[in-house]
Amino acid sequence: MDGGSPQDSGPLIQLLVDRVVEDPATDTRIVVLARKDGDLEHFMVWVGASEGEAIKRALDTSLTARPMSHDLIKSCGEHLGITTERVVLTDVKSSTYYATVFLENKGVTRTLDARPSDAIALALRCQAPIYVTQDVWQRRSGQQLDAWLSKLETKNIGAQEV
Repeated sequence: MDGGSPQDSGPLIQLLVDRVVEDPATDTRIVVLARKDGDLEHFMVWVGASEGEAIKRALDTSLTARPMSHDLIKSCGEHLGITTERVVLTDVKSSTYYATVFLENKGVTRTLDARPSDAIALALRCQAPIYVTQDVWQRRSGQQLDAWLSKLETKNIGAQEV
């Protein structure tokens, strides 16, 4: 869907999860999202360590011995005939992002409020597209995100070569 956002603030921007990196200053992970249209700018969301690992597992298609929470939600939806249509990063307040999960069942679409980390982890498992509103894209934190990310990855590369 490239139509209007849930709040009619213009066309949505489709994102792909590019990678998950560690923030060396904190015990958090950074989910790096890239525009599907090939624009070189990135969108980053800071998440907790366990949430970052859940997203990373979905990216790597790693299987666990027992289902994790997002796998359980996906399985419940499948058994009930519910499809995860898409997730949308819909708002940002005080540097906290908000997301909406769009679910479809028997022609009826319903929405659920979600943390972006949970919405992204679920979208990856269900092969559902991830979008951001134009407004949230414009208000993303900082102006030099790509330069900061490049600098962070250079530091991490040196640390990983031990």
